[in-house]
Amino acid sequence: MSRYFLIITLVVAGEIVFGLPFHTARFFRPTLLEAFSFTNTELGDVFAVYGVTAMLAYFPGGMLADRFSARSLLTVSLLATGAGGFYMATYPGVWGMALLYGYWGVTTILLFWAALIRATREWGGHTSQGRAFGVLEGGRGIAAAIFATLGIAVLAGYLPDDAANVTNEERRAAFRAVIFMYSIAAIVTAGLTWLLIPPVKHVGDSSQGLFHNAALVTRRPLVWAQAAVIVCAYCGYKGLDNYSLYAVQVLGMDEIEGAQLSAYGAYIRPFAAITAGFAADRWSASKTIGASFFVLLMSYGMLSIALPDGSGLMVIYANILVSFFAVFALRGVYFALLEENKTPALLTGAVAGMVSFVGYTPEIFFAPITGRILDASPGVVGHQNYFLFLTAVATIGIAVVGVLLRLQRSDRHAQWPSRASSGTK
Repeated sequence: MSRYFLIITLVVAGEIVFGLPFHTARFFRPTLLEAFSFTNTELGDVFAVYGVTAMLAYFPGGMLADRFSARSLLTVSLLATGAGGFYMATYPGVWGMALLYGYWGVTTILLFWAALIRATREWGGHTSQGRAFGVLEGGRGIAAAIFATLGIAVLAGYLPDDAANVTNEERRAAFRAVIFMYSIAAIVTAGLTWLLIPPVKHVGDSSQGLFHNAALVTRRPLVWAQAAVIVCAYCGYKGLDNYSLYAVQVLGMDEIEGAQLSAYGAYIRPFAAITAGFAADRWSASKTIGASFFVLLMSYGMLSIALPDGSGLMVIYANILVSFFAVFALRGVYFALLEENKTPALLTGAVAGMVSFVGYTPEIFFAPITGRILDASPGVVGHQNYFLFLTAVATIGIAVVGVLLRLQRSDRHAQWPSRASSGTK
């Protein structure tokens, strides 16, 4: 039974640590923009600061995970992240929020990400790695939906019945309660990680091997192709952040209904990830990824031209749901390329660090670009241009998968040097 409590704790911790920096903007974006008096551009620039600090934290975070117990790192990370929420609740300006998001880039990545991955690998053992990471991704989706639903209930409880005529003072009070909910949840989860995660000590220091093999990894075209796949897929994931805003500004929903639309989409995550996992096992990860990008291309293309009137409204709702499914399918399988690309066990950490470092760079550039797209043409046109941008990204994703498949068929690119494959350094 303790084994199941452990994975549930990892699932909850793995999602709630990102609640303050991401849930508040993804599910409650219209409310956040109004409460903080931010433009889309300003919020995008705030996220860029998070992206820079997070990107720089991936490699040193791996070294910390090899040196200290996951229990200690996860607990400190959750406490530090939750504490940041109390500052967010004071409604700092753009510069204060930028500093806060830079701080969260450190607490959620440097102290957390590699430790979470390591703890999940240890839970899965040698024979259940697929199940371990599948449960982690799918479970995080369920956790995200549950926390978002709770947050919406809190927001609705504080706002007056006529949400369309809410004052900004009432909005700020309601959103502050949502921020406190996520802060307290992170702190409570920190206590659970300390109680339920065993203080396993890592045997040996693998940081030397990671950096020793860095030059070998960076010369591998397959590694760069996988990183490019993750860049395009993560752009799609970041694209979901604006769905609640689209619901308010284009579909005519109020702030509560817009948040609910994004929350409902989160419930698709576990089904999409598991379905994609089975497809990858029976077909291949790269072909599953290519099919998902094609679905996104068609879906984004329809959203870029559909208007919310008559039958167009049904087209919009259908393609929103389809895009949710395809994005979460991509998230469920793009790390399966490690095995498909025949990555030697010795180089798993080096390759994962490399593709994460490059693949998550949309944290830096995506929000500033899309914020400017939306602000340049407010309303329907801005959102149509936004979906055109996502269509272009999906097209690039399909092209990258084509390159990946060609590299996999090439013996020169598919085979690793014998010293790497044999595990010698």
